[in-house]
Amino acid sequence: MKKYFAAMAVLLMLRTVAYAQTIGQFTDGDRAVFLGDSITDGGHYHSYIWLWYMTRFPYMNLSVFNAGIGGDTAADMFKRLDGDVFSKRPTVLMVTFGMNDTGYSEWLGEDAEEFGEGRYMECFENFRKIEERLKKLDGVRIVMLGGSPYDETAEFDNTPLHSKNAVMQRISEFQRQSAEENGWEFLDFNAPLLEICAKAQETDPSFTISVGDRIHPDNDGHMVMTYLFLKAQGFSGSKVADIEVDARSGRVARQENCRISGVRTGRREISFDYLAEALPYPMDTIAHGFGTKRGQAAVSALVPFNEEMNQERLAVKGLKGSYTLYIDDVNLGSWTSAELEDGINLAGLAFTPQYRQALAVMHLNEYRWEIERNFRDFAWMQYGFFQAKGLLGADDEHAVRALDAEKNNNFWLQVHRENWSKMMHESVREARKEEIQMLTEKIYEINKPVVRRIRLKQN
Repeated sequence: MKKYFAAMAVLLMLRTVAYAQTIGQFTDGDRAVFLGDSITDGGHYHSYIWLWYMTRFPYMNLSVFNAGIGGDTAADMFKRLDGDVFSKRPTVLMVTFGMNDTGYSEWLGEDAEEFGEGRYMECFENFRKIEERLKKLDGVRIVMLGGSPYDETAEFDNTPLHSKNAVMQRISEFQRQSAEENGWEFLDFNAPLLEICAKAQETDPSFTISVGDRIHPDNDGHMVMTYLFLKAQGFSGSKVADIEVDARSGRVARQENCRISGVRTGRREISFDYLAEALPYPMDTIAHGFGTKRGQAAVSALVPFNEEMNQERLAVKGLKGSYTLYIDDVNLGSWTSAELEDGINLAGLAFTPQYRQALAVMHLNEYRWEIERNFRDFAWMQYGFFQAKGLLGADDEHAVRALDAEKNNNFWLQVHRENWSKMMHESVREARKEEIQMLTEKIYEINKPVVRRIRLKQN
């Protein structure tokens, strides 16, 4: 049986990689909803994807919603489709599950393989219920996402659940088949992330993309998921801007996704006005949250995101010697004429005025994400506890008494009790929605590129 699981894992990985990893881009007016478990609930990939659109398409009206709940299986997701998912009025719905469906400690038992088969069949049947509901949606694009992997191979002090991920890959396979049968779209995270882990583990056997629990991707892992998602949307090679100027003639040789004007040349300097149509993609260098070890920017060691999707190229030909670069009178350093002729990536400079502008967008988006997480914790209480008791949406003494009667015996009820006691009040929820709206409006107010003055002065 173990050989069967191993063989299936290899076969499914090959099939997944071979399947066209292509999904449609979001368009103006889209409401993109990401349905999932804790990896979606507490994760950043959907927020990072929205940040891409905020900076790359600053005039696009796009909304992205987190519809994840920690601990959810496909059965749990089915129960909250109407109240929690469809109520967000998606035009595009991303669907992922599998981590919780495949179980945990049971894999350490003697009947692990039989357990795995049972959980697979249970998940399959629960998904069929979801599938039937999705078929009835009118005007909604469906994107099946094969979930991020359970890392069984990293070597550290955490006993791996062998063969768990093989079952998760089988779940991804019936998602793929469903997408094919229903004319939906499909993108797999599992196989590509496993491949990245395997490569990193060749030099560091303890490396894992999944923090330290083998389950939840760290911030760099979520950025890899973002990269895979955007790549599937066809953004590989998409530039922030591409500038090429001839210093001898003052001629603009290239101005891709931007406009160059007011070129002035002198004996020792050249300057021009630069208006881009996008901002560089900003990435957090700090590892946030409990147990995290790497920040979003650590993605550069795993995938070529900056090389493929974050190029703001400046090339100036016809110079001699070395030159100091100024943008809006900010000194950004010196480069040789040869380096400038080849082109430098402005998006890699953290102190350009346009990058600082993008950082403000990033931080506002993080504040928005934090408030949205309060709503997700509230949703956990609604659908993880109150729904089964017939108290969905209750905000009275009956709900309080039901909660307090059991909270001492349930760790997660204790965790979510304080947030629920605030969010149970409609006025509080409305105020917090207004905060999200205010932050979003502020983002789309400040994310518009402005004219910058670029100047190169000979040293």
